[in-house]
Amino acid sequence: MLKFHNTLSGKTEDFQPLNDNGNDVRLYICGPTVWSFAHIGNFRTFIFGDVLRRYIKYKGYNLTHVMNLTDVDDRIINEARKAGKTIDEFVQPFIEAFWQDVDALGIERPEIAPRATEHIAEMIDIIARLLENDHAYESEGSIYYRISAFEDYGKLSKINFKGNVSGASGRVDTDKYDKENAQDFALWKFVDEDEPTGWDAPFGRGRPGWHIECSAMAMKYLGESFDIHAGGIDLKFPHHENEIAQSEGATEKMFAKYWLHSEHLKVEGETMSKSLGNYFTFRDLIEKGYSATAIRYLLLSVPYHKQLNFTFETLNGAENTIERLSDFRTRLREANLSAGANSVLQGKTRKYLSDFEEAMDDNLNTSVALAALHNLVREVNSALANETILTGDREFILEAVEKIDSVLGIFSEKQKEMLDAEIEQLIEERQEARRSRNFARSDEIRDSLAAQGIVLEDTKDGVRWKRK
Repeated sequence: MLKFHNTLSGKTEDFQPLNDNGNDVRLYICGPTVWSFAHIGNFRTFIFGDVLRRYIKYKGYNLTHVMNLTDVDDRIINEARKAGKTIDEFVQPFIEAFWQDVDALGIERPEIAPRATEHIAEMIDIIARLLENDHAYESEGSIYYRISAFEDYGKLSKINFKGNVSGASGRVDTDKYDKENAQDFALWKFVDEDEPTGWDAPFGRGRPGWHIECSAMAMKYLGESFDIHAGGIDLKFPHHENEIAQSEGATEKMFAKYWLHSEHLKVEGETMSKSLGNYFTFRDLIEKGYSATAIRYLLLSVPYHKQLNFTFETLNGAENTIERLSDFRTRLREANLSAGANSVLQGKTRKYLSDFEEAMDDNLNTSVALAALHNLVREVNSALANETILTGDREFILEAVEKIDSVLGIFSEKQKEMLDAEIEQLIEERQEARRSRNFARSDEIRDSLAAQGIVLEDTKDGVRWKRK
């Protein structure tokens, strides 16, 4: 039975979908703010989300997965202004880069990936409902959520705000406008008429606060109540707490049944920070020569609800492990085997697959799941060395490995070296994409070639290429 540790209840609970048929699962995961390239802390959360979605499907459920893209906030507006661009012009390259990184890491794309700026109408509708039922109020043109109107505020983070709402300590909204209480948060921020980043609403021109976008997009695509809401532990308060308050304040219904939070990532035992020089994007690690598969392996090697200490020593170890796993599968596929079947070996394979599933059922315990995989690999390597594995065992074991990898996604395929003619054909396709202004496809081809050791150089005489 699949179990999750539910942050909302503070307990590990059996997973029971809300849908009457018991087979449809609706999942919302908070996505990136696309003001820069995503860092490895971000990708720890997104890989946790990927393992979660893969295992839900592995269990036979029909899944609808939504992950938002935050493409408007104070930082994006400020950076776009400094760059002399509209916010759409500013964020588009980072959106494209994010999806390229997602694909490289083997993260399955969600069924729906809405952008905040494309759902302003839905946000305005929720805010209007909150104003109508006195869960929100206006102050100097901005709209704030009145947390004193929501009796259960703090039920996710387990922070007790009773008697300490006004002037409460802790992380608060830092808006410059007057609020009834320090903990009240912005739903809609007033902007002047000459400010280009603003939208008209019945309650005045402005732009959305951060929290309202996830409520609007989650409820549009998943309904007013859905199964699972996930994200990083840093979002538990105030973001997720505020999502619950504004959503349930508007609908008077439970927002999400299960809340799952991935723990922090440290780098060499310290909080990741540019000032400390230990801040790494996925692309930084690729430039250092590490493979996407090894990065993925390391980021999922520790269960999502436990803190992960990222070190280059462990990343090098992950690189070696990935190589061994790839070699193992190649040897198994290519080994010359005698006819027959080894029932004992097949029984052990079933046992290790069962161990894997038991670990994943236990709140996605990926470290124990990986141990089950490595036990299987050792067993099969021993059988290969002792010539006790037979032809009837090969596909049986490979199918078990594929089942495990359909969730973990850690077996890399060795690529054959590209022929010169294949490279030239892709370069021509890239040139055509550039001529038709399909820059996403152009970048995709360039990145694909770079991943295979082919470096392109655009010159006035055309495109030159060389192998690394």
